[in-house]
Amino acid sequence: MDLIYGLLPLAWPEWLKLALAAGVPAVILFTFPMALGPLVYTYAERKIAGFMQDRLGPMRVGPYGLLQSIADTVKLLFKEAIFPARVDRKLFVLGPCIVVAGAFMPFAVIPFGEKLQAMDLNVGVFYVTAIASISTVGLIMAGWASNNKYSLFGAMRAAAQIVSYEIPAVMTLLIPVMIVGSLQMQDLVKVQAGGFQNWMVFRYFPIMPVAFLVFFLATLAECNRTPFDIPEAESELVGGFHTEYSGFFFAMFFLGEYTEMFVVSAVGTVLFLGGWYSPFPWAWTNVLPVAGVEIPLGPFWLIFKVWSLMFVHMWLRWTLPRTRVDQLMYIAWKVLLPISLVLVVLVGGLVVWTPTSQGFAWDRILGPLVAIALLGYLFVAMVVAWRSRAQRVREMAA
Repeated sequence: MDLIYGLLPLAWPEWLKLALAAGVPAVILFTFPMALGPLVYTYAERKIAGFMQDRLGPMRVGPYGLLQSIADTVKLLFKEAIFPARVDRKLFVLGPCIVVAGAFMPFAVIPFGEKLQAMDLNVGVFYVTAIASISTVGLIMAGWASNNKYSLFGAMRAAAQIVSYEIPAVMTLLIPVMIVGSLQMQDLVKVQAGGFQNWMVFRYFPIMPVAFLVFFLATLAECNRTPFDIPEAESELVGGFHTEYSGFFFAMFFLGEYTEMFVVSAVGTVLFLGGWYSPFPWAWTNVLPVAGVEIPLGPFWLIFKVWSLMFVHMWLRWTLPRTRVDQLMYIAWKVLLPISLVLVVLVGGLVVWTPTSQGFAWDRILGPLVAIALLGYLFVAMVVAWRSRAQRVREMAA
């Protein structure tokens, strides 16, 4: 906001400069994910799926299939919206709207930079957890209004799944809040400055990495992503809660899903992965001087981390099988919830018991070393997979 305000001419009226300085970031923050959802994310998921399954993915529409997502978006925008007989039209239309609204409202408190945030609420984490439940109401409304028992079953399973996995997700969100002593998003980011070794995920090793893993698994279920995509189980419930939807209303559910993926990844980045700070401040700073103006790089670092987590979301979808309903509930109530409760108690005890003399911080050294080893292993595994895939393609061509 301050950057845009400084770039505006001094002769312009003060009210106009304030309106533009506040309106331009708001428009960018809301249109950015709305444009990326149906265009970039669907294309990326198709290409990742093609790589995982040894096929090419979209290739015909545009170079490397780049225009395929645009063609699908135009088709869905102009496709006729069909209303089945005896549906509740008002609730039928309102359902996907509530899902999309619940996915976009958390953007108001996500800090994309030190001064790039719509509202820095002192209860930012509480706001995100409260708003995240609105999408559940939209799913139930869509299933009930469809006048289809399969859609209603899908909506009920979606509600049960999201409510169940929200509990361990919120419990793990309390852990960074207890350490920092604040619900404010900016406060949670600023304590992680100074490099990746200061990220929250590496504190109290190995407690915090486990907390981040629990949070990540719970968000997979909240976004209806594999292996927890039970509400959209095509083989069991035809199409789940959106069976009767078509056209733009059908697309709104997937827009909400991809937007929610971005939101939960952004929350995980803010609370555990240093937010908008550079992982290597001694090599890559948070500002880029251009023509005497310092361009903040905080949004770039946050979006890079968020997209990395979204890549793992897509990676798991094309790697893991779908769980059964009983397995899904077992994981939520008998695995993730007890682990999250134990982690909250342990971190609470560590926060209360603070030793007077700080010795060598093994947890600040061991955590980054383990992370570097895991990243190296993943990089080697991806290189080996890429080379083996290229070899198979050459053999097929021969």
